[in-house]
Amino acid sequence: MATMADVARSAGVSVATVSHVLNDTRPVLPHTRQAVLDAIDELGYTPNTLARSLVTSRTRSIGLAVSAISNPYFTEILQGVEARAREHGYGLLIADPHDDPEHERDVVRLLHERRVDGVIVAPSADPRGVLALLARHRVPTVFLDRLVSPAPAPAQEDTAGIPTGDEDTHGPFRFDQICAENAAPMARLVTHLAGLGHRRIGLVAGLPGFSTTTERINGYRHGLAAAALPHDERLIVHGDSAAEGAQRATAALLSLAAPPTALVTANNAMTIGALRALRDHGLSVPDDLALVCFDDFAWADLFSPRLTAVAQPSTEIGAEAVRLLLERLDAPDRPSRTVRLPCAFVHRTSCGCPDTHSAKGTVS
Repeated sequence: MATMADVARSAGVSVATVSHVLNDTRPVLPHTRQAVLDAIDELGYTPNTLARSLVTSRTRSIGLAVSAISNPYFTEILQGVEARAREHGYGLLIADPHDDPEHERDVVRLLHERRVDGVIVAPSADPRGVLALLARHRVPTVFLDRLVSPAPAPAQEDTAGIPTGDEDTHGPFRFDQICAENAAPMARLVTHLAGLGHRRIGLVAGLPGFSTTTERINGYRHGLAAAALPHDERLIVHGDSAAEGAQRATAALLSLAAPPTALVTANNAMTIGALRALRDHGLSVPDDLALVCFDDFAWADLFSPRLTAVAQPSTEIGAEAVRLLLERLDAPDRPSRTVRLPCAFVHRTSCGCPDTHSAKGTVS
């Protein structure tokens, strides 16, 4: 097995120079760097990652803690994270916190003990424990999809990556956040249904405590107000961000004396649960009840009818999370930032509109 000394002899340089090339600890002339890289390839030298981390205090690895990795939305986020991390030479360690605050704290602690350079976390509905852990150890962190609440008032950043607000911190611990717009796209779904003549529009909302749940409920209410529709609290039910919960919640809506004529589901898993409940009640979409959903997914266009949806930029969210984390690693004291990316309104037929080709437009 080739050693660093073998590489140095082959390249005609010192062992220290080989170390500088491998660890980026000192500038090396381009032709010298290339000679070292050629020797590494020729000899098949494999660097000792553990030894390198002791020299650089970096392992070039990122920890990712997201629940329900089987969910297509988080799968696409994972793809975005992995692609951007690989592009910058970082490996990925993945853990599923199962949206359980105690387990979340445990898996993030485990990632930290594995000496990842930083973590990307989709926080649970009660992230106080993991936030305290991350702050105590000052772990470079990006929260994605769900914002930490109560959050600092971070510098807002537009989609071009330009800070637009003032600096703030979460005590001595600074972190960044990345998510999609929630309120305006949800309001767009509601006003679209109202424009089709619906006056009783139900909402199957997510798990209480998630910022996404709160923001989408607010968007639903704003949509009703924009359409001059009365707000009936009985038309909001919680499906707890899961298919089973949404099936029960939708059944509860259908049992009302005056059930909704249209339904908005607040994520893709709950869309599946709502469709099951409608099937169980012998109702068809959109003839008996119009249905639109927050979260587009690969097979939404294959349903009959095709699902009108808000599409989140999930892959971009994952990639942006890595960008924010790498910038945090390079500048630990930079201002905290929250980045929001726009969604797209995908117009299909489950809302009751004529069957034409899908139309997609950005909404933020």
